Amino acid sequence: MFKQLKEDIRVIFDRDPAAKSLWEVLLCYPGLHAIWMHRTAHRLYKRGWVSLARFISHLNRFITGIEIHPGAVLGEGLFIDHGMGIVIGETAEVGKNVTLYKGVVLGGTGKEKGKRHPTIGDNVVISTAATVLGSIKIGNNVKIGAGSVVLKEVPDNCTVVGVPGRIVIQDGRKITDKKFAQIDLNHGELPDPVAEMIFSLQNRVSNLEHRLREVEGENK
Repeated sequence: MFKQLKEDIRVIFDRDPAAKSLWEVLLCYPGLHAIWMHRTAHRLYKRGWVSLARFISHLNRFITGIEIHPGAVLGEGLFIDHGMGIVIGETAEVGKNVTLYKGVVLGGTGKEKGKRHPTIGDNVVISTAATVLGSIKIGNNVKIGAGSVVLKEVPDNCTVVGVPGRIVIQDGRKITDKKFAQIDLNHGELPDPVAEMIFSLQNRVSNLEHRLREVEGENK
């Protein structure tokens, strides 16, 4: 148990440059508190104490602003940064060394029973306000951009942005013709396919205006 607690604290120092001291981490990191409370709720849930487990989960949300269903499975090395508004559903599975930012939702779709929440691979970064819905698999070493809504499975080593989520980088190469280790936390440097499309349209309009002026000059 103490080894696990020590690892939880080490993860925060590794990934958050704002962490200054052990006491600060222990007292002022709601993501850490949420993970610890979830472990208690999860053990009770697995043993059939569902109501008590749900109550602890509810208390967890009240204290930290992070809602984790006691049935969810969280892997080692999970880091929740500025976790207010995070929701993790009952059948969600989160792999090792995953980073979740404020407002992330790992949710379900419809009213079906059984597995209905996403499975997140290892070394995944899910940025602020991103939503992953349904019983889909997110591969290892994936980055999901802020505000993205992911509805389809994502293979390993991809970057996903947009609504609905689109793969824009795979295995280090830019993806332009598809619809769809070390932890990379540079989620502020993701490409913007919408801005790129607008820039392309601006160039096309500029070329058409230039051609129109040429035609008008020839007619005169």
